[in-house]
Amino acid sequence: MIRPATSVDLPQLANLFDQYRVFYRKDSDIQGAQNFLQERLTLADSHIYVSEENGILQGFVQLYPIFSSTRMQRLWLLNDLFVAPNHRGKGLSLLLLDAGKQLCRNTNACGVLLETEKSNAIGNQLYPRADFKLNDGSNFYEWNPDC
Repeated sequence: MIRPATSVDLPQLANLFDQYRVFYRKDSDIQGAQNFLQERLTLADSHIYVSEENGILQGFVQLYPIFSSTRMQRLWLLNDLFVAPNHRGKGLSLLLLDAGKQLCRNTNACGVLLETEKSNAIGNQLYPRADFKLNDGSNFYEWNPDC
């Protein structure tokens, strides 16, 4: 079942979020993950959906609102998608992506954007299957102040 995350989910969700961060070569920090997610839920500045079966969280997706000035509409940034390794291959990623697309429709947004590493073979196969199109007409630039 795919549903919005609640504060009751925090212990399990923080564990999944920590695994997600470790996948992207960050140090494990369960307490930091729990604090970060608690803040997102409290401030309601992101939408988090979880996949749950029999009280066990299997995966999650997190989307942040952004805006397109040229379209004068909201967009959603699908920033995080993760399914626990022992729950992969069940189509949960597609269901979580569908929850993000439904959020887009429900809020009359003009789209969902996401980024993944070129080396993420699974993601780069998954997103086209979910009807996401690779935008090769733009360059993605980033600036980081040593963080």
